[in-house]
Amino acid sequence: MSERFASLQKVLPQHLISRWIGKLAASENPTISKVFIEQFARAYDISLKEAERKDFSDYTSFNDFFTRALDSNARPMPGAVNELASPVDGCVSQLGRICDEQLFQAKGQRYSLRGLAGKAGQGFEGGDFCTIYLAPSDYHRIHLPYAGTLTQTIALPGALFSVNGITEEYIEGLFLRNERLVCRFDTAFGPMLVILVGALIVASIETVWPGPASPYQTIETHEHNLAFERGAEIGRFLLGSTVICCFPKDAVRLRNTLAVGSRVRMGEVLGQIG
Repeated sequence: MSERFASLQKVLPQHLISRWIGKLAASENPTISKVFIEQFARAYDISLKEAERKDFSDYTSFNDFFTRALDSNARPMPGAVNELASPVDGCVSQLGRICDEQLFQAKGQRYSLRGLAGKAGQGFEGGDFCTIYLAPSDYHRIHLPYAGTLTQTIALPGALFSVNGITEEYIEGLFLRNERLVCRFDTAFGPMLVILVGALIVASIETVWPGPASPYQTIETHEHNLAFERGAEIGRFLLGSTVICCFPKDAVRLRNTLAVGSRVRMGEVLGQIG
């Protein structure tokens, strides 16, 4: 059944389905938005306890609800300045060492960092990576793990396969196939990549700086010089997806209790510098 689910995605009109659902999700028609929000909240047992707006009726569309901001006191950053913060709420699907410019996907499958990030992937051999999957019920804004300056983005068009564990297992080179936005930052410990990967029914990848609109039509590379503090919001997803963080050799030590399957929350300690 799992393999059949993965194979079915190969023949689905992924972009058409995603954009059609995206239009409904963006609708501010009160009837449409109310139904979407109520059904979704019931299905995933969504609580607004940590949200900035705490009543379902406060949201003008499903997208407005889905990308809801947190209360300013909900997620304090780690106390020590040398600690990395998790960029998102989600589940760690993989983590480990970048060997021969390869990252681990699932069940012996590896994929190329150069294929994933292009030239922005230089300088990470022997470093560490962490892949975090965001389920539909998770908070969907993306924040910076450590203070840095955005120097480069690369928008890469692609497919929109689901990025859950089943698809990771059966779709070879999954993250190389899907649409993604590669963000390279300069930090006190060297370069850092934060890669936003699109997925089935993700209507868009949005960033807090002006850039190409998702879905990406061609490869677009942009140079930047934008400084962000640790924990600053850098973007958001509409529906579930994945964030991949890469760090250079000997730059960071990921938390030793972190493992495949670990749940993380935005702002939680992900590791330490040095």
